Amino acid sequence: MPALSYIKVARPKQWSKNLLVFAALLFTGSFKDNDLVVKALLAFVAMSLISSATYIVNDLIDLERDRQHPKKSKRPIAAGEVSPVAAILMAIAFACASIAIVATLGRTSTLIIVIYLVLQVAYNGGLKRVPVADVFVISMGFILRAVLGAEAIAVPISSWLLFCTGALALMLGFGKRRNEFVVQGDERSKTRESLDGYNLSVLDALVTMSSVGAALCYALYVIQSDTGHRYPGLIFTSPFVFYGICRYVYLVFKQGEGGEPENLLFRDGHILFTIIGFTVFAVLAVKGFVVHMVDFK
Repeated sequence: MPALSYIKVARPKQWSKNLLVFAALLFTGSFKDNDLVVKALLAFVAMSLISSATYIVNDLIDLERDRQHPKKSKRPIAAGEVSPVAAILMAIAFACASIAIVATLGRTSTLIIVIYLVLQVAYNGGLKRVPVADVFVISMGFILRAVLGAEAIAVPISSWLLFCTGALALMLGFGKRRNEFVVQGDERSKTRESLDGYNLSVLDALVTMSSVGAALCYALYVIQSDTGHRYPGLIFTSPFVFYGICRYVYLVFKQGEGGEPENLLFRDGHILFTIIGFTVFAVLAVKGFVVHMVDFK
């Protein structure tokens, strides 16, 4: 049990967020180069380690609040299964290991990890208490993941893809806030201060707006970007993206989901199907196996 508790402190389930590191590798067709695949994997490991370090610090800062939360109270640190001293040592070890790994990818990649770390310090230092700003900081973290993946393999990344990444992150973030707002009721301010600055209608509007923005940005990416022109077959990945977004919105509004978006990846068959289908068609498009049925130029 103790060993499992130490693993849970790192929140490995949330490493699924770091899969964005592989976006550039996938959309540029660089997965054909083994050296670039290794570099992308190193970037993924580095981002996973630094994000785990920040999760631990966040859990330490919110220790008393988490103990009042119906789910967060079961986290190892809040439940007393892992001591604060041990948690601090783990965070330091993870951060040092992350910097050491990303340093092998170059100065710019290292700078991106440092910027991510500074962003998390700002978040824990006060921005997480500010409505809207709290979710935007989280969104910036997702964008940095995508940028790191591109920088690690030295390829340009489309601004449209970054917009899409940011909008998707906003959708997930506001969906999470909506779930917390509803589930925690009048006790919401005891676990997350920023929730006092929201109301349900505002959160509904923000989830809707960001989901529409994500869908539009992806559509423009596969049609108008240089990557879209190079691989026209990417248009066939858009139904999977649109369906995944619609499914997520359905789960948030109809089923009250969204509190743990990383778990939906493994728990909801529809979303898992869209991710697998998206990946398969993206690879086929980049490899040239998808027929260029339409010319968008």
